[in-house]
Amino acid sequence: MARDVQITFDCADPAGLATFWADVLGYQVQAPPQGFDSWDQALEAFGVPPEKRNDASAVIDPDGSGPRLFFQRVPEGKQVKNRVHLDVRAAPGLEGDARMAALEAEAERLVSRGATRIERHEPAPPLAGGHIVMADPEGNEFCLD
Repeated sequence: MARDVQITFDCADPAGLATFWADVLGYQVQAPPQGFDSWDQALEAFGVPPEKRNDASAVIDPDGSGPRLFFQRVPEGKQVKNRVHLDVRAAPGLEGDARMAALEAEAERLVSRGATRIERHEPAPPLAGGHIVMADPEGNEFCLD
């Protein structure tokens, strides 16, 4: 039996990281509950104090096929390398120089939105097509693959 998967990020700024990942993946910030025009309006109605309104955020695939990403505020900062990371397929079907050029263009776009470039791994045919290791604005590693 297949199961739905949600990927959860511990972070300091859930709304900011949700916005970043929505841009990376072509996702959208999850809409507020029905009957509310904004999350602020909903959280106000639920009695959530202003200082707690950025404790969580989520993004969803508008097509409904990808997993939901959930961002939750935690008090501690990131301390070590991720044991699990996302591979963002930024050059599907491309090989060699064309693949690496597409990955470089996406890396440049994401750096302009707060990502950090960590390192480039060159293609090593036949099995490795090359990739770029990046980090999101809070230091969570991911690969442009």
